[in-house]
Amino acid sequence: MTRAFVPLPALDELDDAACAAALAPLFEGAPRFLARLAEVRPFGDEATLFERARAIAHAIPEPEQVELIDAHPRLGAPPGSVSALSFREQGYDVEAADAAAEAERARVAAALVRLNEAYEDRFGFRCCVFVAGRPRAALLPELESTLDADRHAELHRALDAVVDIAADRYRTLSGAR
Repeated sequence: MTRAFVPLPALDELDDAACAAALAPLFEGAPRFLARLAEVRPFGDEATLFERARAIAHAIPEPEQVELIDAHPRLGAPPGSVSALSFREQGYDVEAADAAAEAERARVAAALVRLNEAYEDRFGFRCCVFVAGRPRAALLPELESTLDADRHAELHRALDAVVDIAADRYRTLSGAR
């Protein structure tokens, strides 16, 4: 069941549980993070909402940070395993169906599986990237380059990506773009 989008200032009027539930699609879940975020209302405006989300994401204990990052699907996850928002963001809704495109999708999918496994083995959490409509093939060099990053820096980058994705989803759902 798809939840109806709740924009500001209505988010500020909800109780904490309802606010967390309303924000869940923006962050792919992560209940402990969402509970903390709901507790720091009122937001008043979009900028404050995402400033507070970013501050909380960076301040929570590492197990909660990993839970927040891992709430997002793996890059290139099977289409049936991702949320409707991720489905569109990862480009499944616009891919061509011809044989050449299918072969390229298979190559990219295999590379993403390999790189995701290497990333998760190295860092202990999923790679979270603000896809922003880019084709999955364009993500390969970025994912490959992260494998040489410092774990703390990569955790910081991934948390920023989570908040950037949520802010973009908010703007899309609110009709602000």
